[in-house]
Amino acid sequence: MADRCDQCTYFVEDDEYGDYCSLNLDEDEMEKFLTGNTEQCHYFRLYDEYKIVQKQN
Repeated sequence: MADRCDQCTYFVEDDEYGDYCSLNLDEDEMEKFLTGNTEQCHYFRLYDEYKIVQKQN
């Protein structure tokens, strides 16, 4: 799997079902994901477990 996917918010590591992207991908996007060609993923969002979300008033 591409390193970029490993750092993405939507990437799920599952021992039972295998690694997958939790977004609903179309056929072409799924092919890119499965072949590891995700260098220019439009949905990539860096996973930051320490990010503080500020509530806007």
